[in-house]
Amino acid sequence: MNCDPSNPKGAGIVDVWQENLPVRFGSIDKSNRLTLNAVFQYFQEAAISHADNLGVGREEMAASGQVWLLSRMTVSVNKRSDYLDTITIRSWPRGHEKLFVIRNYEIKDKAGNSVVAGKSAWLVVDLGKRRPLRPEVIMERMPSNHGLDTFTAEDNAASGLEERSNLVKVSERKALYTDIDYNGHVNNVRYIQWIEDTLDTKLLENAGKMRLDINYLNEVLLGDKIDIYSGTLNENTFTFDGKKENGQSAFRAELKLE
Repeated sequence: MNCDPSNPKGAGIVDVWQENLPVRFGSIDKSNRLTLNAVFQYFQEAAISHADNLGVGREEMAASGQVWLLSRMTVSVNKRSDYLDTITIRSWPRGHEKLFVIRNYEIKDKAGNSVVAGKSAWLVVDLGKRRPLRPEVIMERMPSNHGLDTFTAEDNAASGLEERSNLVKVSERKALYTDIDYNGHVNNVRYIQWIEDTLDTKLLENAGKMRLDINYLNEVLLGDKIDIYSGTLNENTFTFDGKKENGQSAFRAELKLE
């Protein structure tokens, strides 16, 4: 069933959120194909809409003194859709792992083939104490979707990334108005754009497959300055660390291009 993001609860509760849409001009690069940051944007919107549908959206969580916090995410693009291709965005909760509530994602092409897979790990945070809560406080309000997995355990998707040494500073950013979302910090999609902007554009334009693993470690607020460090793990895998002025890592990521 196709869901309506303008009225998330209109068709009743759904275990899997699904939207059909065309790849628009703002979601492609010079290669005429879907960008990685656009995929993250699609998945963010689907997660927000489905949370609203399930009764665990922004307003319901705030009323309970809680908030969702995205901690880790993996996106694997196996085929990049072209401009104006009709794609299907799917998203669903998938149980929990320790303190993390898991949400999966998928993009299917117009033939019904799965072309993008995603997995994210979220924390439920007590707004007053600013501390994570046990996921059980929220799981009874969400479908388990047993067996509906986008990655195997061996893929280590949405896992913690180790700190890398011998990285070189490649960019610096200052969090400005367009970086900040409703929650008052830099939006998760903006980090993907920051990472993409450090690379040779030809690498991104020519890549047919991509995988990005990212850990969101410390929030970045308006006016904060971030130094982005990078290195290579092999000829097609890059590692990143975004550090705040106090030396804390704001994010850590690994990107593989093929």
